[in-house]
Amino acid sequence: MQRPTAKERIILGIDPGTVVLGYGVIKEVGDRLSLINLGIIKLGHLDDHGLKLQSIFKKTSALIEQHQPDCMALEAPFYGKNIQVMLKLGRAQGVAMAAALNRDIPIFEYAPRKIKQSVTGNGNATKEQVAAMLKTLLKFDETPQFLDATDGLAVAVCHAFQNNASPSKKQSYSGWEAFARDNANRMK
Repeated sequence: MQRPTAKERIILGIDPGTVVLGYGVIKEVGDRLSLINLGIIKLGHLDDHGLKLQSIFKKTSALIEQHQPDCMALEAPFYGKNIQVMLKLGRAQGVAMAAALNRDIPIFEYAPRKIKQSVTGNGNATKEQVAAMLKTLLKFDETPQFLDATDGLAVAVCHAFQNNASPSKKQSYSGWEAFARDNANRMK
């Protein structure tokens, strides 16, 4: 009797930012995860917000082209006191989403607490604790220069761990129409 082959997918995780954007790419085969790539996109040298957004789109598109992910997972903007920072982060997230949606890649969003809880078991874990757990889970030694890279990686791992989650709790968009229909209130 032939055993069914394990499901395989590539997940691109993004931690949006307008100074540093973190990303991680993992391969999931069945319940096994392996690291493909992680890194950052530095944007602090750009003064103009429009140029930052353009760079996010181009570099995210390049990551998609290079790794051919089956889906993209992003950290959802958290509610903070500074509305300008929230707006800029939301725009950065939206531009990264647009790069995926432009290629018909489904996108998923996770709250920061959910990501930390999923990776470490503690929704209040520090960036250092998340990075340490990822190094153990994915068996890599090098510590990235910026923890934004492991934050992006954590989003991808969180999404992989949601495989058995209730489908009603996942939010996925396979194209612009679906995203616009489900988020009409965000586009006014």
